[in-house]
Amino acid sequence: MEYRFKIRFGDTDAAGIVFYPNYYRWMDEATHEFFNNLGYPTDQLMKEKLATPLLEAHCVFKSPGFFNHEIVLTTKVEYIREKVFKLVHCFKDGETVLAEGYEVRAWVSLEGGRPKSQPLPDEIKEQMQKHLIGG
Repeated sequence: MEYRFKIRFGDTDAAGIVFYPNYYRWMDEATHEFFNNLGYPTDQLMKEKLATPLLEAHCVFKSPGFFNHEIVLTTKVEYIREKVFKLVHCFKDGETVLAEGYEVRAWVSLEGGRPKSQPLPDEIKEQMQKHLIGG
């Protein structure tokens, strides 16, 4: 799935390039867009007392990003396990890869006030499998 955005001036540092924490913010935004496109928007999940908290994140920076450039952030599924899944993200400015990263997230119920991991529902797994790497 693709998530497109323009780099804003406030996303850059004093050298005029993207300040690195923004890549993590954009991966998070892309994950929410991913679930929205699957038909499971975050606000709906929250109403159902469900969440996808972050367990691990990593990003490798390959080329600088610059103000006002349009970025295409592609998100794919690397794996789906019983209660955990991994999304990989690739940031491109045209043909130039700016960064590559991933997020490992859990499927969690917020019922009872305390987060508890639970198996991903089959219907969500089926939707996610359509976006598996190599699939």
